[in-house]
Amino acid sequence: MQQIDFHLRGEFVELNQLLKLTGVCDSGGAGKALVAEGVVSVDGQVESRKTAKIHAGQVVTLGDVLIQVLG
Repeated sequence: MQQIDFHLRGEFVELNQLLKLTGVCDSGGAGKALVAEGVVSVDGQVESRKTAKIHAGQVVTLGDVLIQVLG
C-alpha cells in the first residue's frame, strides 16, 4: 500500500481537491468521478459526497493508496 502524507493548509480540503492535490487523479473533475464510483473511503467508510470537507487527522483510501491528512 502506498502512503501519502498531505499537509493541510487551512481548516479543511474538499475531497475531490485532495485527490487532485496528492496526484491520485489529474483533476478535480476526475476526483469527483472517483467519488461517484464509490471507490473512495474516509476513515474506513465509503464517502459519496464529492466535496466532503476533509480535516486533519482523517485518512482517505482509494484502492491501494492511503492518504494521511496532517495538520
